[in-house]
Amino acid sequence: MPKRTRSYRGWQLEKLSDPEIAASFLNASLQESVEVFLSALGKVAQANQMSKVAKESGVQRETLYRSLSERGNPTLDTLTGVLSALDLRISIVSAKSAG
Repeated sequence: MPKRTRSYRGWQLEKLSDPEIAASFLNASLQESVEVFLSALGKVAQANQMSKVAKESGVQRETLYRSLSERGNPTLDTLTGVLSALDLRISIVSAKSAG
């Protein structure tokens, strides 16, 4: 009997729909680069249904895909709107205290 497996992408999107896991994933990606962070945020948005995130953030879905690509350049309003739709927020800490 063949072993049933599922795709890594499906597994990843399921996990990224959890706000706690998404927050850890995004924080880790932000340590890499802005491009990696935007790509990661796009994956989290996809995990939470991009059209739903777009509607809740007040941004058109196509614009959201473009903004969250590795070459994207979202405005602060777009970024905070998307994070809010995902039940996440931006937090600023001192670089000295962050280690």
